[in-house]
Amino acid sequence: MTVNWSPVTWRDLAIRQQPSYSDPGARAAVEKRLRNCPPLVFAGEARDLRSRLADVAEGRAFLLQGGDCAEAFAEFHPDHIRDTFRVLLQMAVVLTYGAAVPVVKVGRMAGQFAKPRSADFESQDGVELPSYRGDIINSIEFESGAREPDPQRMYEAYAQAAATLNLLRALAQGGYADLHQVHRWNLGFVADSAQAERYRDLANRIGEALNFMEACGLEADQVPQIQQTSFYTSHEALLLGYEEALTRVDSTTGDWYDCSAHMLWIGDRTRDPDEAHVEFLSGVGNPIGVKVGPSLDGDGLMRLIDKLDPNNEAGRLTLIARMGSEKVTQLLSPLVRRVASEGRKVVWSCDPMHGNTIKSSTGYKTRPFDRILEEVRGFFQVHEAEGTYAGGVHFEMTGRDVTECIGGAQEITEAGLSDRYHTHCDPRLNASQSLELAFLIAEELKNRRDGQSKPNARATGS
Repeated sequence: MTVNWSPVTWRDLAIRQQPSYSDPGARAAVEKRLRNCPPLVFAGEARDLRSRLADVAEGRAFLLQGGDCAEAFAEFHPDHIRDTFRVLLQMAVVLTYGAAVPVVKVGRMAGQFAKPRSADFESQDGVELPSYRGDIINSIEFESGAREPDPQRMYEAYAQAAATLNLLRALAQGGYADLHQVHRWNLGFVADSAQAERYRDLANRIGEALNFMEACGLEADQVPQIQQTSFYTSHEALLLGYEEALTRVDSTTGDWYDCSAHMLWIGDRTRDPDEAHVEFLSGVGNPIGVKVGPSLDGDGLMRLIDKLDPNNEAGRLTLIARMGSEKVTQLLSPLVRRVASEGRKVVWSCDPMHGNTIKSSTGYKTRPFDRILEEVRGFFQVHEAEGTYAGGVHFEMTGRDVTECIGGAQEITEAGLSDRYHTHCDPRLNASQSLELAFLIAEELKNRRDGQSKPNARATGS
């Protein structure tokens, strides 16, 4: 906690990426209503995630963070929630097998409704309207009424987040995540892919291991980790009026927690340490993430770390690098080196999505799969060279059969983007691409694990 902090101190500072509501009184009324609503998550859950992220910071676990670019009211459906959760379970199983360490699962779900924009307005056919900033603020339809920021959307976002969390908790704790069900997690449209075959082989090995354990007398009901899993939620803390309204004092510790999600992060556009977003998140007890982009130098990064994690507590701060495939090794190395030299206990995670967005020849925003993979590999190479721990990955993905990112084993082309391009904002990996990437990352983790088990591997060139 920073000195003299309260949930409202951010209001005295400069702030970016906020909507301009035509009726401030209506906005204040919605925020007041939200302050009287039950919290979406509990402080104890956020502390539990901090403990697990501390293991990541110490090299004893791996962070998998993924989900929608921007959740949409119109796309809200239990099948979509279940399918994204299912793909994250599959990815976690693959990564656990490769890394031989626990995987901390954090969804970009139940709150990822606001999006930063590069401009306040956009034009179509000579008409200029406010930019779409996510369903919590306005609507994607290019109409004057739809683009007007509406504070009532905050309450609709809260209600959808509550329903989403209810289903996620049921899926995680109610038997769906049981490792005995690992064969059933494959989605239909992935079933005939090469990745599905690799996954089935892995599932068979897991099944054999479970049978062996049971034959030795270790029943599943004696090991809760086999029958259920821990799953956490996260989103970018962008709309600070909403975040403040859901901030509560924890009755057991007296500390403040933002109870809209277990983990919050600050985007690359709002990470100025003297401005409102950093000020707000500096005072809540949740684990915090910060997007680290190409414009951030070592001094600027240390200012952020000092503001957000002054006590150097492992698990408090995750640095999410998003450099782009062509710049990752050049720009990330000095930052990793600086943080390590200062002895800071952070989690380093890789966001290979945002720095690799291009405009296709057909006019769609897309992300080439090979560039995504190249940035992930560069991220691992930097940490191997610096002797630090590559602790996690952060993806925009969905369980739906979309065609938004080109390439991968499916060989999605620019011409095929229009087949199923459903995103409300940025392009996402589909289930098949997500699983393919998980296997590739698992290979990187396994190679590094095997290298660490051979003390003379670098000297001998083996």
